[in-house]
Amino acid sequence: MPMFLDRHDTPGLSATELAAAHQQDLEVQERYGVKYHTYWFDPDAGTVFCLAEGPSKEVVNQVHAEAHGALASVILELDPQMPLNMMLGSLPHHPAGTPYAAPALRAILFTDIRGSVAQTHALGDEGHLQLLRDHNEIVREHLTTHGGREVKHTGDGIMAAFNSAVSAVAYAIAVQTQFDARNEQAEVPLEVGIGISAGEPVTDNSDDLFGAAVQLAARLCARAEPGDICVSLAVRELCIGKQFTFEDRGHAELKGLPEPTPVYAVSRRA
Repeated sequence: MPMFLDRHDTPGLSATELAAAHQQDLEVQERYGVKYHTYWFDPDAGTVFCLAEGPSKEVVNQVHAEAHGALASVILELDPQMPLNMMLGSLPHHPAGTPYAAPALRAILFTDIRGSVAQTHALGDEGHLQLLRDHNEIVREHLTTHGGREVKHTGDGIMAAFNSAVSAVAYAIAVQTQFDARNEQAEVPLEVGIGISAGEPVTDNSDDLFGAAVQLAARLCARAEPGDICVSLAVRELCIGKQFTFEDRGHAELKGLPEPTPVYAVSRRA
């Protein structure tokens, strides 16, 4: 059966109240041929995301309607070719009726090798492939140590997801630092730009898993100069109080976005 992720905007809801509502869903679901697997809850943001299997969006929402009346504002049918754990990590599993909070907000990161077309012309295919292998080795090594997940390879970079913006920024600094160290010893420099944004999996204006956050991270990556780490306003705010310094790059016109967007760069100066 299809898998669905729905969003509820529930300001003021407590973890105990949500656990009771989820228990009510489980008591009703069999009559509709639906199975609710788990949910993510961010009490500060007042958002809930439920993961369920069922015949259709409408039937999945009917379970909510009968169980407690709290209908979803958005329901997204998930792409079966995109494993959910690539974006959200391991699913929260708690005994039914047990209160808990597990925010669904994630940081999305892109890397991109700069000047890849010119490098291919200058170095040949094999020379460019060696740079790509160096890139892949470094980015994948640090993903493991910083709790990131590779979502896909983009040809000249990677797209990755992290459970926290802090981890994503720490990862990006570690990667750029290792690229610097490599370039000190290498004949051909490997110059990479990185972009990071953060967001929830489904928003009111998105019909794609993390659609807005993915688009913004990609645009920030394209904006980044070689060696840069460009981040969104949300990422900077999520890192308040951490040992990072951000440079305000002003507002930028980013392709595909309707209005100028604040851009910040992570300072890597000691």
